[in-house]
Amino acid sequence: MFSKKWIIEERWDWGRLVTFIPNKHLPVYSWFYFKEGFSRDFVHLMIDLFKLNDGAVVLDPFVGSGTTLLACKERGIDAVGVDAAPLAVFVSQVKTADYNIRELKTIARQIFEKKFERQDLNRVSKFTRQFFSKPSLEDILFFREEVRKIPDPVARNFFTLALMNAAMKVSYAYKDGAVLRVVKKPVPPFRKFFKRIVKKMIKDLVKISFKPCSIEVYLGDARKMDFLENEVFDAVITSPPYLNKIEYTRVYAIEYELFFEDVKLDPIRSYIGLSPKSVVDQFPELHLPEAAKAYFYDMKLALIEMYRVLKSGGKAAIVVAGGVFPDRVVESDILLAELSERVGFNVDRLIAVNKRVATTRRVIKIGEARESILILSKP
Repeated sequence: MFSKKWIIEERWDWGRLVTFIPNKHLPVYSWFYFKEGFSRDFVHLMIDLFKLNDGAVVLDPFVGSGTTLLACKERGIDAVGVDAAPLAVFVSQVKTADYNIRELKTIARQIFEKKFERQDLNRVSKFTRQFFSKPSLEDILFFREEVRKIPDPVARNFFTLALMNAAMKVSYAYKDGAVLRVVKKPVPPFRKFFKRIVKKMIKDLVKISFKPCSIEVYLGDARKMDFLENEVFDAVITSPPYLNKIEYTRVYAIEYELFFEDVKLDPIRSYIGLSPKSVVDQFPELHLPEAAKAYFYDMKLALIEMYRVLKSGGKAAIVVAGGVFPDRVVESDILLAELSERVGFNVDRLIAVNKRVATTRRVIKIGEARESILILSKP
């Protein structure tokens, strides 16, 4: 319906930039692998495209693992991140914190000098126990208690993330879409492995260089960011959950149980479009699937909030992807461009960067799903 109205640029050479892959070997960025994230290079590209300088303020309302914030910190640009998932907020805070490297080295030495004490594995659910060997899980619980004794909260969080990464690397957990599967494999001795990860993370802090700026991270809902004032941001750089993707909270069930026991998970808050209640269909003429109706309703609410907090003349870069359903491909980029205009944005550019063949029953081609970047501006 809207395809004639929108001119879609093709920049397939940008495709890799909207994936997390380039971050995998970068210091600090690689501290938490977030498959759904984009790269530092993408954020730097948008900073340059928007001509942002060290007086600008950037918002990422779906902060994920903090790539936008970290890239802004490298450039000396103030940034704010928001996410509904406590794990995402924690990871983003740890990646962007300021550290005393000498203090971290002292704490690491003290922790690894501690003599192992046997742990009660019954404190861990049967579900989580299946993903670890007995020696590994005992070591993880032992070091968890030692890390919790660290008095400085910033250092404590640093070692918690290191422990969480080490724990998942020696686990039998295989993240298969929305499902966690047990895949048995040989695992290294945990203490040695954990020590290696801590050492690497401390080295990363020496390798990376930051410029002075303010970084803030909030636990919150992109659809209702009451804690942010009107017209304070120069740019938004973000990627919302994609249409009909999995609800990511389930995939991190092990991390939440072992390291965030006091967090009560509300999956509806952590996934745009998950709850179809009270939905107003934004495109009744398209007869969209119920999940798509909920998604676009929630995305309109998020776009309204982005518009509210952006300054006049402010810019937004939003990475989106088409949704694949049994009978069709929903062109999310075009529909979100339409919604952005309804909210008040100018749609400056619509850039396709990736595409994949969409099939039903694995063999019947029903179209192509695009991954795109929406470039918006507030008049």
